[in-house]
Amino acid sequence: MIRNIIFDLGGVLIDWQPEHMYKKIIQDEQQRKWFLNTVCTMEWNEHQDGGRTIQEANNELLIQYPEHKELILAYYQRWEEMLVGPIQPTVDIFHTLKKSGNYNIYALTNWSAETFPRALELFEFLHWFDGRVVSGEEKTRKPYKEIYDIILTRFSLIPQETIFIDDNKKNIEAAKEVGINCIHFLSPQQLTQELKEKNILLN
Repeated sequence: MIRNIIFDLGGVLIDWQPEHMYKKIIQDEQQRKWFLNTVCTMEWNEHQDGGRTIQEANNELLIQYPEHKELILAYYQRWEEMLVGPIQPTVDIFHTLKKSGNYNIYALTNWSAETFPRALELFEFLHWFDGRVVSGEEKTRKPYKEIYDIILTRFSLIPQETIFIDDNKKNIEAAKEVGINCIHFLSPQQLTQELKEKNILLN
């Protein structure tokens, strides 16, 4: 019996990609891919998700790549342009589940503590959750076991009664390790189908 549903945010409910913004300032695709794979990498971003400050992050790269100062600083100066908007079909699924009253619904997100308050202003549905765990506020992140323990303990969730939805396979595998049921998110259509198969989404 599933009683609790945990949603990831970026890539599941919110369309977030650094490339959305960098396409505007690095027109050449090869140069853009080089920059995002070498300088402002996803690994670098994950440290902010884990609690490192934006200033510390910028300083690290400015020492290594001073010639790319403007592009490095743009990452957080123009961070909102990386957010295209909600992934509306998934938000609709969330709304249907919430409206049913059958489940407690939570968010577990890798997100910088410094930028998340702005996300709360931009996306009304972030206020629909029964609880949230934001990695940057906790100083740890997915896929580390500690953050799964935090959400389970804080909201008194039983893993076997909980299902976790995330687009990152590493995060899914880590959640399974602590006994949480999981759906690896690929698309809203696939999520709908899997929720129906589990009798969580009825229509």
